[in-house]
Amino acid sequence: MNTAKHAFCGFVAILIASVLLPHPAVAQVAPEKQTVLDWLSQPETVTKFGRISDSIWSYAELGLQEHKSSALLIRTLKEAGFTVEQGLAGMPTCFVATYGSGKPVVGILVEYDALPMLSQKGRTTKHDPVVADAPGHGCGHNLMASAATAAAIAVKKAMEKHSLTGTIKLFGSPAEEILVSRPYMVRAGLFKGVDAVINNHSGSGFQTAYGVSGTAMISVTFRFQGKTAHSGSAPWNGRSALDAVEIMNVAANYLREHLHFSARMHYVIPDGGEAPNVVPDRARVWYFLRNSDDKLEEMYQRVLNCAKGAALATGTELAEARVLAAAHQSHHNKALAELMMKNIELVGMPRWTEQENAFARALQKALGGATNGMPVKIGAMGKPAAVFTGGASSDHGDVTLVAPTATIGFPGIASGAQGHHWSTVASGFGSTAWKGANAGAKAMAASAIDLLTKPAALQAIQKEFAAYSKTHPYKCFLPADAKPPLEFYDKLMKQYRPAMEAFYLDDKTGNRCGRDR
Repeated sequence: MNTAKHAFCGFVAILIASVLLPHPAVAQVAPEKQTVLDWLSQPETVTKFGRISDSIWSYAELGLQEHKSSALLIRTLKEAGFTVEQGLAGMPTCFVATYGSGKPVVGILVEYDALPMLSQKGRTTKHDPVVADAPGHGCGHNLMASAATAAAIAVKKAMEKHSLTGTIKLFGSPAEEILVSRPYMVRAGLFKGVDAVINNHSGSGFQTAYGVSGTAMISVTFRFQGKTAHSGSAPWNGRSALDAVEIMNVAANYLREHLHFSARMHYVIPDGGEAPNVVPDRARVWYFLRNSDDKLEEMYQRVLNCAKGAALATGTELAEARVLAAAHQSHHNKALAELMMKNIELVGMPRWTEQENAFARALQKALGGATNGMPVKIGAMGKPAAVFTGGASSDHGDVTLVAPTATIGFPGIASGAQGHHWSTVASGFGSTAWKGANAGAKAMAASAIDLLTKPAALQAIQKEFAAYSKTHPYKCFLPADAKPPLEFYDKLMKQYRPAMEAFYLDDKTGNRCGRDR
């Protein structure tokens, strides 16, 4: 992507935003809500936060390495008049931005980490990395970062204009892709006193849901210590830590047959030795263990026994079983979801241009799916599944058990783009991403205004949460000595950042920055 091309795309996006984004009629909503919708509809607002989204997309920083991404959001919030606390819950890239005082306290969650190996040029329909094997935003967290930040600032503007009492908090949450931040943030007490929380996620649809969803998860590494030796001349003197990893994986794979059908278990071997002619005296395997809240801890103990057995079988030592993260399923509040759904219906699906639909159809064709273009209708409110069969995870699940929470899913990613895949990276950049994030910001801001100005609605939300909490009290799955794995992606990010810096985008102009400033 060259500078001229990017500048042209930015101009097109500005024009589209100013002409085609829907503007709700004043008669339909209260003045406070109309203020946030009007401010978010301004072309300069759409452009500002669209460029922030594109900049974070270009940074593509892995979990707990999001130094530029968090700094950009913090600067934006401080410039808007928020007080920002940084480096919270033991994580340098974690922050909480606050405006206002007193009750009610409304929280908005924001994420900004990328995924390994997903580098991809924007608005392209075939796999074409910006930097080969580098990270990329394959889950749309760049859109979520800009949308949530824009929503919080819009609410502040309405609070100032209409003298609203209460507090708006934006919770900067790093490393969601490895489910790290929110369990540690909850444990640190950052959500104490929050009356309701608005979560959000980008995608192709525009909807919300209530009830239990997703899977609880433990992220854990098992490190084995053995004894090195010459593989050719005296292998009997060695004790292979890699053998222990492989035997553990065999045992865990046999264990699958005896786990509940909702369980998910996957692993990678980040450390397995350096050369085949040296018996590796150290090796490490990283597991994601997923299940329902009530089955997760038992599953972990059974996998831990596989590790212990592998150490015994190979004459090595299980030197460490390190829990990096441990998160609950999501327990979404129905009354809050219903409030959000009304605001999603008010905002409506963005209007896509023929050029945007053409890109979506070309991407869908390349992926072998139906060529329907961008979505045109909002979705229905989701209900709990009749039977829990497993699925993806999110560390905001812990938040749902300490404060009433629901999630606004907003559009911007082309329908048919695959999650954690280059196709999502390709469509999470440019005009459709800008429009989708803007629609999400409007729905979030409008919902926050309702929570600040409609005490009866908030009371109903809290009544439901209080009743649910009696049968679903919060229990932290993290071990008492667990700490955020700050070093986890340090080496990998340092490997790719120098090459990626040449493609960083300036959030003010949309042009390439060149080397890091």
